[in-house]
Amino acid sequence: MKLVVLIALITAILVGCTKGVSKVNYKFMPANGKGVAVKVGDIEITEADLTKGIESDIYQAQMKVFDIKFNRVKSIVIEKLMEKDPKKKGMSNDEYLDKYIAGKVTVSDKAVNDFIKEKNIPKQHINPQIKERIKNFLKIEEKKKAVDKWLAQKTKSTGITVYLQKPERPTFNVNVGDAPILGKDSATVTIVEFSDFQCPFCKKASDTAHKIYKKYGGKVKVAFKHFPLPFHNNARKAAEASLCAKDQGNDKMFWKFHDVMFSDQAKLGVADLKASAKKLGLNSADFEKCLDSGKFAAKVEENIKEGKDVGVKSTPTFFVNGKLVSGAQPIEVFSEIIDEELGK
Repeated sequence: MKLVVLIALITAILVGCTKGVSKVNYKFMPANGKGVAVKVGDIEITEADLTKGIESDIYQAQMKVFDIKFNRVKSIVIEKLMEKDPKKKGMSNDEYLDKYIAGKVTVSDKAVNDFIKEKNIPKQHINPQIKERIKNFLKIEEKKKAVDKWLAQKTKSTGITVYLQKPERPTFNVNVGDAPILGKDSATVTIVEFSDFQCPFCKKASDTAHKIYKKYGGKVKVAFKHFPLPFHNNARKAAEASLCAKDQGNDKMFWKFHDVMFSDQAKLGVADLKASAKKLGLNSADFEKCLDSGKFAAKVEENIKEGKDVGVKSTPTFFVNGKLVSGAQPIEVFSEIIDEELGK
């Protein structure tokens, strides 16, 4: 078939398929202040209906906009403070940065090797070019720290007043229930963690959870909920195994088993889990019976449903007194919320 004929045929089909199709008449109006977001005849959809189940998505999108603006704030403030320094005369911003702010920044070979170890980069992927790229990356990070230190010194007496509304974290009602607890029941702040023993980011987050507990002591407790991801083949059984360990002892035994599994995520197969239980001094026969029977499979499924009901989509996800924290965030992120809660 000739190209011209083919194009004519496709055009005729498209015209035929679209003929008679009406365009939806959307009318975009100012918010009416009554909480109604959408109206179709006598059907009303409220703002609460609209946002239910997507609270975390909205928050993350709002934070992206906020971060763009805030980073721009920092950039402009730094530029203006540089311009006020007489020593900058005739120098570019980069020249001033290298000479007066980050000129002493260096990255050692040890720092590069530590980074490789922390990120578990396979040995076969390591070569001089990769090491140089890592070194450059670490140098950029160190320069950022140097700039922050310089900025803090320059604004020590005045501070920086920012008139930007920071998005509020969505808050959910998350029940602790019978979840294993690290800390005292009387703690003022409760952190509920939804996690996956096979998730590498959860391993990092588990270290942060221990740091939080160590920093705040009896003021904070951490409750662990299971949210094994479907593409992690060993995660569900590992979750069940942790509850089998708790079943034999108490919460303390759960956390011991928790730490063992996170210490080596390559050993989460059923045989490995049974070997770990034996090393921890658990009754092997009872543990194996518990694990093989799927005694806690329903409990794990219950945790997954709880997580989905409060918007958990990935791991790790935390709720600090109900306030959502997504991902393996540094302890500073948690401390900001915890300090605010303790100050109420």
